[in-house]
Amino acid sequence: LTVVWYSVFTFLSALVTGVWQLAVLRLLAGIGIGGEWAMGGTFVAEEWPEQRRLAGAGYMHTGYYVGTFFASLANYIIGSDFGWRMMFAVGGLPALLLAWVRHGVTEPERWRQKGGVVRSGKIWRPFSALFSSPLRRRTILNSLYMLASICGLWAGTVYVPAAVTTLAEAAGKIGPPAARLASHAAMLVSCATILGCLVMPWLAEKTGRRGALGVYFAVMLLSIALTFGKVFYLGAAALPWFFVCLFFLGFGGANFAVYTLWLPEQYPTECRASAFAFATSLARFAGAGITFLVGAGVARYGSLGIPVAMTSIAFAVGLLLVPLGAETRGECLPA
Repeated sequence: LTVVWYSVFTFLSALVTGVWQLAVLRLLAGIGIGGEWAMGGTFVAEEWPEQRRLAGAGYMHTGYYVGTFFASLANYIIGSDFGWRMMFAVGGLPALLLAWVRHGVTEPERWRQKGGVVRSGKIWRPFSALFSSPLRRRTILNSLYMLASICGLWAGTVYVPAAVTTLAEAAGKIGPPAARLASHAAMLVSCATILGCLVMPWLAEKTGRRGALGVYFAVMLLSIALTFGKVFYLGAAALPWFFVCLFFLGFGGANFAVYTLWLPEQYPTECRASAFAFATSLARFAGAGITFLVGAGVARYGSLGIPVAMTSIAFAVGLLLVPLGAETRGECLPA
């Protein structure tokens, strides 16, 4: 349902005739996207064998960035010449996965065993359990960690094409050449993040879940501050160094993969998916306000460099909170 939901509304975005129509359709598409990660992360945790679950979390999260890579490739081939409408139309393709998901994927045995408990409860009961005495601290901290990551998402993904386009135009590359260069940048970030996702299981096992998140937070803190606070303002020499920094920015973006592993380990089956959805959704709502703050900063400073660089502050706060989280290395997934 989530895949079809966001695919259909993304496709319909290609047909809009006004900005408010686009805003409504993007909001509706976001509802589907918001549900997919929580469901996918929970499914992998409950379905994969315990000894392979660690790697499964890393593999699953590469899917997002493989998709981003192919979207960037499509923009390079299609979007730079045919425009944004065609790109939204391409965004409807994931709906074709529906038949395979419906007939090739079964419910996890762990969930089926708990089915009676889950179905007998009211819809709000799993969410209320998140703030029960044993889980309240975890829920609050996980939401704050996720908020830090969402703030960094604006630097790591959302503003990279705009920044590269600005630098490309300053270097004399106007129109399609600038769009293609922005696509190259997005593909580089995606490849670096895929690498970070594949490294995550090893890092989480060696340093623990908190340690792995701390490493990625530190990489994001330094790379965002350097990329947008310093390199963005190097003038004609900025582009090559900006691309170098984008690799590290992309690698640090794999901090999201830690949640795919860590969040399911902190909650029982009855409220696991709800916990995942709550933390991600609350952070997205709060993070949406960052868009307006960054926009106000761009208006004040006349460029997006400093405003985006300031999002690195979220990772500094996140690093202070990481030691307070629940370490689950070596523990089995709760029943």
